[in-house]
Amino acid sequence: MSNANPLALIVGAGSGLSASLARKCAAAGMRVALAARHVGKLDPLVAETHARAFACDAANPVEVAELFSAIDTPELVVYNPSYRVRGPFLQLDPEEVRKTLTITAYGGFLVAQAALARMVERGRGSLFFTGASASVKGYAESAPFAMGKFALRGMAQSLAREFGPKNIHVAHFVIDGGIARSGGDHRAAARGADGMLDPDAIAETYMAVYRQHRSAWSFEVELRPWVEKF
Repeated sequence: MSNANPLALIVGAGSGLSASLARKCAAAGMRVALAARHVGKLDPLVAETHARAFACDAANPVEVAELFSAIDTPELVVYNPSYRVRGPFLQLDPEEVRKTLTITAYGGFLVAQAALARMVERGRGSLFFTGASASVKGYAESAPFAMGKFALRGMAQSLAREFGPKNIHVAHFVIDGGIARSGGDHRAAARGADGMLDPDAIAETYMAVYRQHRSAWSFEVELRPWVEKF
């Protein structure tokens, strides 16, 4: 996968935000690589953005290594995967909690380590992590998701301080609200006009941060929908 145009790698690709990001990157003249456990679902997006899709479990060290061996060094890597299990704390399944932490945080570590090793060698790059409301506040009966997202955010903070001086922009995005789904979303009616985050608008913010001059890099951007009673 060799070409002069910069490469954007979106890990945990699917519909919604990652699809919007793929379109924005392609429109900006970037090549796009999409990584997901099940790539068949990406066929329409691949055709639309001329991307390449790679089967990869982000929580599997071997598969992450194979992914990065198959592509050029990306200019931009976005880590989107997460998993959640809900329920009363005393009734949580330990294996489901392990899965939540493995996908949400450990996978972020694996992808970050592989990406940063290549970006440091080249001397530049951007590494973005998608967070959630749970990145900054834990909700009742949602402890595992908060555990994973807090861990991801903490790692991103450490990486920003360690690799910023190496000309690598690490940023974390707190998506503090529901992201509207294509084809209609039953949640939108209850939340009113602009009560859901538009994935295209979120993607625009990612691209704006990607284009920032390094003299004024953002580490964290918090995005939330406008609602009358916020």
